[in-house]
Amino acid sequence: MGYPTKLLADDEHIAFELRPHWKALIAPALVFLAVLAGGVYLLAKVSSWDGQAATDVRWFVGLVMVGLFLWWVLRPLAYWYTTLYVVTNRRIITRYGLLARNGRNIPLSRVNDVSFSHNVIDQMLNCGTLTVESAGERGQLVMRAVPDAETLQRDIYRLQEEDDARRRGLGQTRDEPDSANDEH
Repeated sequence: MGYPTKLLADDEHIAFELRPHWKALIAPALVFLAVLAGGVYLLAKVSSWDGQAATDVRWFVGLVMVGLFLWWVLRPLAYWYTTLYVVTNRRIITRYGLLARNGRNIPLSRVNDVSFSHNVIDQMLNCGTLTVESAGERGQLVMRAVPDAETLQRDIYRLQEEDDARRRGLGQTRDEPDSANDEH
């Protein structure tokens, strides 16, 4: 599920299209294994019981397992799958949500600062949190678990400079000299 190119402007192209780093799936995988092991253990213990109590306990264990799977495994997996970080040659786009889609666009021309942070584990996994400060009223955009956050930070600055040069070039007519290239 990538970003639809029909939503891009005519001369806009995608430079980067990322999902959160796979580290976001570690906790759901561990929970999956723990719930499965714990549930199977409890169901095996109850299998030696007789009567209605055993049936009730089996149902209870099964419902608790399903609830834990839904909340601690499928929900984070769906969030990871539906979260998209897109950087084009004109803007930064975030999209997330399965049933209700949410998103935010920040034009590169409004980006004031891009910073990253990562802890020791993030450094080992080559990911981090990218914070984009914008001149808009909503302030900053925080993108968590971004793969290769340092490189993306550098590339956003590069794309911002290219966008700035493009916008300055569009504002000139053919008869106006480029003041940056004038030689006196």
